[in-house]
Amino acid sequence: MSPAPGRPPPDVSVLLPYRNGAATIGEALDSILGQRDVTLEIVAIDDGSTDDSPSIVRARAATDARIVRLESPRPGIASALVAGLDVARARLVARMDADDVSVPDRLARQLEHLATTPETDVCATQVEPFASASSGVGGGMRRYCDWQNRALTPEEHLLARFVESPVCHPSVVIRRELLARLGPWRDGPFPEDYELWLRLLASGARFRKLPERLYRWRVHAGQSTFRDARYSPESIRALRAEWLARELCARDRPVVCWGAGPTGTRLVRALEPHGVRVRAFVDIDPRKIGSTRRSVPVLPPTALQAHADVIVVAVGAAGARDLVREWLRARGFVEGPDFLCAA
Repeated sequence: MSPAPGRPPPDVSVLLPYRNGAATIGEALDSILGQRDVTLEIVAIDDGSTDDSPSIVRARAATDARIVRLESPRPGIASALVAGLDVARARLVARMDADDVSVPDRLARQLEHLATTPETDVCATQVEPFASASSGVGGGMRRYCDWQNRALTPEEHLLARFVESPVCHPSVVIRRELLARLGPWRDGPFPEDYELWLRLLASGARFRKLPERLYRWRVHAGQSTFRDARYSPESIRALRAEWLARELCARDRPVVCWGAGPTGTRLVRALEPHGVRVRAFVDIDPRKIGSTRRSVPVLPPTALQAHADVIVVAVGAAGARDLVREWLRARGFVEGPDFLCAA
C-alpha cells in the first residue's frame, strides 16, 4: 500500500521492518505513534511473516493514516529497508524495530539536534537494554551497550568503528540525502547495519549520539543478533577486516598488531587476503615474547616507536583495550594516526 498523493511530507519517516513480531509490534507501534512534537509516518514492511503481525499492522493502519503498509519484495532486512525507503516521503529517515520501544521524546530530540547541527549526518541515541520477564540481559550485552553509549562525538564514533558497531541500528535518524549519495542498506554475508556504518564513516559522514537513553532495546534469544549467520563473530570479523585493510593500505606504513592471542591472530588472518601483512605482533606475556605468530616475531611493547608503524590493538581480555590505549597515549602515540583499536 502506497502513501496517498498530495499530502505534505512529514518531519520524519520511520522504517519499521518486521517478521513474526506479533507479540511486540503493537507496543513498538504505540511508542512511535505516541512521539511528541513531530509529524511522522511509519513505513511498516512485512518481511515474510507467518504469524499475526501483518493483521495487527493492518488493523492499526485502518485507524491511523500515519501507518503505511508494505510487503518486502525479497526476504531479508536490507531489502525490506530499501523497499521502505523507496516510498518514504520525509527528508529524515528514522529506524525502529518491531520488538523495541522508543521513549516519547526520542524523535523530537533527534530532529532538534539535526536541525541545529547541520554537520551531523547520522544522529543516534544511547540505549537501554531490557528483556522479557522470563529472561535477563546478559553481562556481555550490557557491557556492549555501555561501550556503545560512551561514543558520543563524531571523533569517538570514528575511532570506535573497527571495534564493534558503534551505534544501535534502530536508534538512528539519518539524512535521506546521505543514503541517496552513498547508497542505502546492502544485502550480503554481513550485518547490514555495520556495513552501512563502515561505508558511511569511510566516506566522511559524521555520527553523533545524544547523551540520553531514548531507545529501549529488547534482548531475547530469538532475535537475529543471536541466530543469523550474518551476525556471527566470523562474519563481523570478515567485514571489519575488509574495511580496516582499506584504511591500513591507504596509510602505506608498516603494520604491527598488539595482541598475539586468539583475538589478534584471527584478525591478522582475516586481513591477509586483503593485502595486509603485519611485520610483528606485540604482547606483554613473557611466554609469547620471542616466539612467532603467522611467521612474524612477537615483540615487547618497548620495541615500538611512535609515528613509525601503524599499531592495530586487538586484545580480547576484558579491560585490556583501555589499558593498552592508556600505555600508548602516555608514550606519545596518538589514537587514529598511530594506533587503531580493532576487536
